[in-house]
Amino acid sequence: MSTTATTTPDVTYGDVVHTPVHFDDLDAMGVLHNSRYAVLVERAVGKWWAARGVTFTGGKPTSPDAFNVVREYGITFHVPVTRIGDIAVHFWLEKLGTTSADYRFRVTSPDGTVIHADGRRVNVRLDPSTMRPVPWTADARATASPLLKP
Repeated sequence: MSTTATTTPDVTYGDVVHTPVHFDDLDAMGVLHNSRYAVLVERAVGKWWAARGVTFTGGKPTSPDAFNVVREYGITFHVPVTRIGDIAVHFWLEKLGTTSADYRFRVTSPDGTVIHADGRRVNVRLDPSTMRPVPWTADARATASPLLKP
């Protein structure tokens, strides 16, 4: 579903980031390809963190917390996205562990009235030299606190 409206659903936890669906995201049937949902969630979460200074610049992390990987990803599809244009990604942290971040998400119409898909994604922070899990910094914990579901 797409629209030119920029309304955002009211949420009491987490945040909502709008992200575009492009023509080449659709499959031969004119439906958003299943693999593109993960990309849209990645872009929304990445945009949220980048706005808070946690990103990559020149191929290097701007914060030690930017160096993290997806450990788990699960999704359930409900209503197909059949058009290009903005969709909304509502995401939140179900739990922020020592080294992991358990995100939940919904991919919705821009106004939040249609849930296209929902799911779970777990990220783990890594030490770039050892590639082993390391704790999130105090800065990341403070930054992430508005995303935590009460």
